[in-house]
Amino acid sequence: MTEGLNAKSPWPNYQWPSGKQSATLLSVDVDAQVPFMWAHRDGLPDRLATLEIRNFGPRTGLYRLIDLFARYHVKASFYVPGLTAETNPEILPTLIEAGHEVGLHGYFHEIVADVTDAEFTGALEASIELFVKQTGKKPVGFRSPAWEITPHMLREIKRVGLAYDSSLSGFDHPYEIDGITEIPVQWATDDAIFFKFEGGGRDKWPFQSGQAILRDWISEWRTLHRFGGLFTLTVHDWISGRAQRIALLEELLDNITSQKDAWVTTAAEIAAHHASSANVGRFAVEAKIPDSIGNRRFGQTNG
Repeated sequence: MTEGLNAKSPWPNYQWPSGKQSATLLSVDVDAQVPFMWAHRDGLPDRLATLEIRNFGPRTGLYRLIDLFARYHVKASFYVPGLTAETNPEILPTLIEAGHEVGLHGYFHEIVADVTDAEFTGALEASIELFVKQTGKKPVGFRSPAWEITPHMLREIKRVGLAYDSSLSGFDHPYEIDGITEIPVQWATDDAIFFKFEGGGRDKWPFQSGQAILRDWISEWRTLHRFGGLFTLTVHDWISGRAQRIALLEELLDNITSQKDAWVTTAAEIAAHHASSANVGRFAVEAKIPDSIGNRRFGQTNG
């Protein structure tokens, strides 16, 4: 009676490599100043504060994160906008040399609502060309800026031969959407919604307590480990490269790396495992936009 519910169970029995109960993806979005430049693409204001806050990333924060991962002997996936790599040509080779994965993250960190399908395709192809030029190899993964994506984008990701996307949250373990392997993300484990603060009256939420967020992240990881899921942590060079956030991440990694049946690896490795495992097809979904509600209403009266 319960066989048909397996794919929707709280414990869907996702099959990880032998001896592993869950997986952890440590991911870094190396945005630097590029989102600010996209937001002001028609003319940058003559102000330095936000630019300097973000420039901390490629100057210092990124290298603190690389050092952190080296000390814990873990590999991460770094998603780098094309313009970040173009203006900091040392970043991609440095990450590759350290053994990490580099993935695509738009060219200008362009937001989906701001670009046409053709512009997305052009940015995707330009990003791939730049990555190949700087690293000698084609990246295998894509993460959309702000984690929004369209069916057209999925088709283009498949057309150019990428192995996976990491922008959606339809399961808390890998799945397929329109034939593309999806390595899911989660807003609750993204540093930006807690620690992104640029000043100037533009911030949408107050700064959060690092210790409170650490407790939440440890709880999230422990519960996902119990459920056999994927814990995807997303941090940013200019946010979590700051000293207090490095200390927070050290304590988080103390917990994760002490759990021997937790698989800590890159998104590329997780996608490769998914594609070669019995999980293929078990959690496949379509990228379907439902019909609009239109003028359907209940309880309407005339007059």
